[in-house]
Amino acid sequence: MTTAVDKRHRLMPRWRDYGRPRELVVRYLLLVFVLFITIGPLLWQLLSSLKGAGEDVFGAGASLIPHHPTLRAYREVFDQVPVWTYIGNSLVIVALSVTSQLVFSTLAGYMLSKPGWKGRKLVWVVLAASMMFPFESIMVSLFLSIRDMGLVDHLAGVWLPGFVAAINVLIMRAAFLAVPREIEDAAMLDGAGEWKRFRYLYLPSAYGAILVVTINTFISAWDDFLWPLIVLRSEEHFTLTLGLARLQSSSFGYDQRMVMAGSVISVIPVLVLFVITQRWFYKGVSSGAVKL
Repeated sequence: MTTAVDKRHRLMPRWRDYGRPRELVVRYLLLVFVLFITIGPLLWQLLSSLKGAGEDVFGAGASLIPHHPTLRAYREVFDQVPVWTYIGNSLVIVALSVTSQLVFSTLAGYMLSKPGWKGRKLVWVVLAASMMFPFESIMVSLFLSIRDMGLVDHLAGVWLPGFVAAINVLIMRAAFLAVPREIEDAAMLDGAGEWKRFRYLYLPSAYGAILVVTINTFISAWDDFLWPLIVLRSEEHFTLTLGLARLQSSSFGYDQRMVMAGSVISVIPVLVLFVITQRWFYKGVSSGAVKL
């Protein structure tokens, strides 16, 4: 006869279920160490941006915790720099990049997942090989192309090189390959055409991969600094990361607290997006992994 005490004892976690106590301590220490490395710089920037005018940010006498926390640095950033103009420009580029990446990477991934047409493997090899070249190796040729099209100092010139990415095409291809062929055959027997199969069969099964593409595109377009620095000339066209970099110039007195506040402002949208979508993001990473 099983008593309540026996049942409670059976449901209690046991050390052997998680490994030996020493191994468990080592795991948690490693997790804390990784968390410190990952969150530490951001936390330091946030605390430094909250320091008062008389507190040191760098140096031997600087403390981590602000003694007199204030939002003065954030107010000065918005007063001296057209932050909202920069945010609007960044949002335009992000919207264009996300839209083009989703439309064309989804269509290209769907076509690459369909057998029966010549050159499919060659296209896949070319896309995979293109990921081996860093952006810096093609940066000059890209700029010359943008200049010849008359898109220098235009937001379209910043967006166009990020029109579609090979990695996103391969992610969507892998997600569509996971759809069983039998289900598509059944849909074809029911009279579903190509577009209906794509819309009602393939797309719903690839929502996780679509979210991964969206988040990756958002982060890369929002945080991009090098390419906008090369293409843009006028301040009214600056993106947020490029515009806030001006806080380090001598014209603003190089206030360290303002630089830290600008860095925190630029990373807030990315953190908010990731916190909201992290559950679907991790699910999408596993479902949309690139299959070789």
